[in-house]
Amino acid sequence: MYRDFSNFIHTNKDVLLHKWMDEMKKQADPDILQVTSDIFYEDTSREFLDLMVGNVLGTKDGSFDEKLDNFAEKVVQLGWTIRFITTGLRLFGLLVYTEMKQQGLFTTKKENADEDIYYTFEKWLSTMYSVVVNAYADSWEKTALVQRTALQELSAPLLPIFDGISVMPLIGTIDTERAKLIMENLLIGVVKNRSDVVLIDITGVPIVDTMVAHHIIQASDAVRLVGCQAMLVGIRPEIAQTIVNLGIELDQVITTSTMKKGMEKALAMTHREIVEKKG
Repeated sequence: MYRDFSNFIHTNKDVLLHKWMDEMKKQADPDILQVTSDIFYEDTSREFLDLMVGNVLGTKDGSFDEKLDNFAEKVVQLGWTIRFITTGLRLFGLLVYTEMKQQGLFTTKKENADEDIYYTFEKWLSTMYSVVVNAYADSWEKTALVQRTALQELSAPLLPIFDGISVMPLIGTIDTERAKLIMENLLIGVVKNRSDVVLIDITGVPIVDTMVAHHIIQASDAVRLVGCQAMLVGIRPEIAQTIVNLGIELDQVITTSTMKKGMEKALAMTHREIVEKKG
């Protein structure tokens, strides 16, 4: 009987497609419609409809799963939300049900549920609903993981400025998880870049409390073990006052108030200086 649904959808594809698109445009976020052209919107909707038909016809080579994964990845990249997707499935089911009923396909009620066309249609739709939602969820989780990894890498970059001198600019709040990432990037970066001095710039860090200072001291000690000197730059007056009030000792860490002073000191430590060229 599933094949009958598939054949019905395929035969009435154009009618269903345009009614479905009209209904979905009423439900869609205006931002989605603004960035999606009518042609692309129709192509994507038609692709989804073909997927539903293809699911019933089935293939043994796994091409349906591959097409579904590609489709889910596309709609996630387009910013279509799970609410939009589930609403689309519900509306599509109602449209198919209405069209089939108008053509006299839902007129007879069977005592045996397995033989009843309405029960079978609901069963088919529920299965399709689960398959599409699971594919969307998997694709969304993969995308979120990639974005989170990229964001973490950007949150603690180590930049080689001169031979032997690297800078790690930090912006925003530092929590335990980010402190761990800072430590990892710092150690890997100074070894990879063969850094003699690394400047940790905290100009963009709003709060330096005991926890943050503790992590910075730990990072400095770890860097020293691999033959590099850590320097803490960008210490604002209020940050200096907080450090003193908290009794935090930074005796083993070179500190400066600005990046400029820190860079001059780093160049001096590596026996270099910037000389203004005359003429």
